[in-house]
Amino acid sequence: MAKKPIILAVDDDTQVLNAVDRDLRSEFRRDYRILRASSGQEALDTLRELRAREEPLALILADQRMPGMEGVELLSESRAIFPDAKRVLLTAYADTEAAIRAINNARLDHYLMKPWDPPQQLLYPTLHDLLAAWQSEYSPKFTGLRLIGFQWSPLSHELKDFLSGYMVGFQWLDFETSVEAQELLAAKGLTAADLPVVIYEDGVAMTRPAKTDLAQHMGLTITAKQELYDVVVIGAGPSGLAAAVYGASEGLRTLIIERQTFGGQAGTSSRIENYLGFPTGLSGAELAHRAWAQAVRLGAEILAPQEVVDLCVQDGYKVLTLTDGSKVRTRAVVLTTGVSYRTLDVPGMDRLSGAGVYYGAARTEARSCDQQDVYIVGGGNSAGQAAMYLATYARRVFIVIRGKSLAASMSAYLIEQIGDTPNIEILPFTEIAEVCGKDHLEEVVLKTNGQFEKRPARALFVFIGAKPSTEWVCNTIICDNKGFVLTGRDLVTDPRYAASWKHNREPYLLETCVPGVFSAGDSRSGAMARVASAVGEGSMAIKFVHQYLDE
Repeated sequence: MAKKPIILAVDDDTQVLNAVDRDLRSEFRRDYRILRASSGQEALDTLRELRAREEPLALILADQRMPGMEGVELLSESRAIFPDAKRVLLTAYADTEAAIRAINNARLDHYLMKPWDPPQQLLYPTLHDLLAAWQSEYSPKFTGLRLIGFQWSPLSHELKDFLSGYMVGFQWLDFETSVEAQELLAAKGLTAADLPVVIYEDGVAMTRPAKTDLAQHMGLTITAKQELYDVVVIGAGPSGLAAAVYGASEGLRTLIIERQTFGGQAGTSSRIENYLGFPTGLSGAELAHRAWAQAVRLGAEILAPQEVVDLCVQDGYKVLTLTDGSKVRTRAVVLTTGVSYRTLDVPGMDRLSGAGVYYGAARTEARSCDQQDVYIVGGGNSAGQAAMYLATYARRVFIVIRGKSLAASMSAYLIEQIGDTPNIEILPFTEIAEVCGKDHLEEVVLKTNGQFEKRPARALFVFIGAKPSTEWVCNTIICDNKGFVLTGRDLVTDPRYAASWKHNREPYLLETCVPGVFSAGDSRSGAMARVASAVGEGSMAIKFVHQYLDE
């Protein structure tokens, strides 16, 4: 909730100060907080404290004749602390000339004669007018989480993506262009070397925070609560969330572990229009968070952000080791680790990654592309969805593809939408040869039919296929030559099957070479890269978990 604006009354005469305080509270306390100070120095100290706490000052009312610091001097100095606050001088008749000079020289807003009785005629109308003028220009400060950083900082981009991935409302402040960001940093005693900085709603500032620190402040859980689970789902994409929903709803002690944000690659999609039951479409983030809420409501426990780095079997139980060294024991595992975007191997990509070059949709950067040219590499559905989203901000969106058209790899509905969007242009038979820029992307070099062309670019978004996120488990689980997990009949036909499978039955359809460890979604060999397919496999995996546990 936004804090009430403040009216500060200042007078060294206790009797006068009490009278001012009484009249101000009588008329304005419903909408304003009334504070008081008995000297100019005390008032300045109070103003600095208010500024440090980012509390709004609407009006300061000060007596002219005070020892140590006259009212005009106080009101003049207060302008440096609260430049937008209204300033009113209380004067005796003998000080009228000084008050008039102060209005011209110190830019006071008004002066009032003492005594002001009755206040209904001599005090309130003037203050109401001044406060109404202040309110007309006042914008309440954002009271939620704020992130201060550099626009071209990869770490700032990473934190923006993390917060938006969990649908945490936050205000982004670019230190180089925002006066507010610079003032906030100075008020916290920090410098640009401490960036990025997160300032929480309670005023606590954290420099260069780890994701786990953010997660704990957001109320996320990063430590398992139980000693043993029936099933642990690794990965919170569509397949993992579906497995968690069905596992929890069917009475299994279910834990889901996600190393980044919910939704996987699907969670970054700006619009999914071909998922059953949503005729107008929905964003990947919306789908992921609906499923997350559903899993939690049904009793699933979620650890995020946490990463599993090792899987081993001890006495039939599966033991998972997390990055912090803690271990989780479970009877069954569902691997839904998904895939990660393949990197583009051209000069400049590593250096500018996160500073104008992004893998995936990077929706947090869309607004910064306003009226600029952006480029998308790739011809799949993810690239098409990103193009449609970016087209609402960018001046022009160029889709770079090696082939002749999008027809071979993109759904027809997206191709039609792109064709109807005038600021999207397809560049066939084209590749990115190089990306250029000092500390952020400024230009891309295109190679078309052997010819090179350099063009200005605000951002480059890369969608050139994916690789399975299975590196950590390939020593335990049999994968194909591309790293995708082999399951069911695909596993049985593999030459390594006989040496690894020692159970007295064949593996279930989604079961790996380790009994009780299942795989679903994009990281499974032979899986279809569609949200509906991933959801189906995740829910189906729980059926096999039940069969395994019944053994």
